[in-house]
Amino acid sequence: MKARKIIKKKHSLYIFLSFLAVCGLLFFAFGCSKPKPPPGVAGYPRPYKVLGKWYQPIPHSQGFSQRGKASWYGRKFHGRKTANGETYNMYAMTAAHKTLPLGTYVRVKNLKNNREIDVRINDRGPFVRGRIIDLSYTGAKKLGVVGPGTALVQITALGTPVRSTAKKDSSRSYVPTDYYKGDFTVQIGAFADRNNAERLKQKLDLTYKNAHITIYNNGDETFYRVRVGRCSTLEQAIEYENKLIENGFEGAFAIAE
Repeated sequence: MKARKIIKKKHSLYIFLSFLAVCGLLFFAFGCSKPKPPPGVAGYPRPYKVLGKWYQPIPHSQGFSQRGKASWYGRKFHGRKTANGETYNMYAMTAAHKTLPLGTYVRVKNLKNNREIDVRINDRGPFVRGRIIDLSYTGAKKLGVVGPGTALVQITALGTPVRSTAKKDSSRSYVPTDYYKGDFTVQIGAFADRNNAERLKQKLDLTYKNAHITIYNNGDETFYRVRVGRCSTLEQAIEYENKLIENGFEGAFAIAE
């Protein structure tokens, strides 16, 4: 009887240890795997990820309006690079938005004091729940947002400015910002070491047209971005991107210049 009990206990222990091993394997397989980025939508700019969340920029600003909280950002970011490669100037009339095409002008109305301003989107953000636009210091001051920090606003996309051709007419009209047309290229890689970027550019020069390097500084570090091709529409750039991926450049992606 004792021998049978010992065998039974050993069998139970074996089942328990096997169960733990299976649980460990499942945890490793599913708990440690990284989520894949969402696939890009045809005709749309490439999605990007901030603080664990993916955002999909929209292809144009026509008919866009939104209501929510506006905030502002100032001296801490003054002099740093914005999402479109410009240097952030807290005294300029600019703003950050998560999905509107970069370069879009928007009209922002403070729903409490009815003040209105026009600002140009040149950055991404704000990445805080419930906030829809981050204004520059000057924009926020004119709108009455600097003191309270945030304000309930209505934003309406205007597009990109088109000045009148008449000499005495200084008025400005807008056309919807469109990601489908413009200057596009395909980025192959980005390097902290310029020599690595130059080597890749030389390699691409043998097969592809318009291989070039652009310099980007995020405020802390400088990167050398290697790009190829020149396209007039996003659709052409995406076709070029797919061709490069098929040719072994898996990290290639279309981008507006």
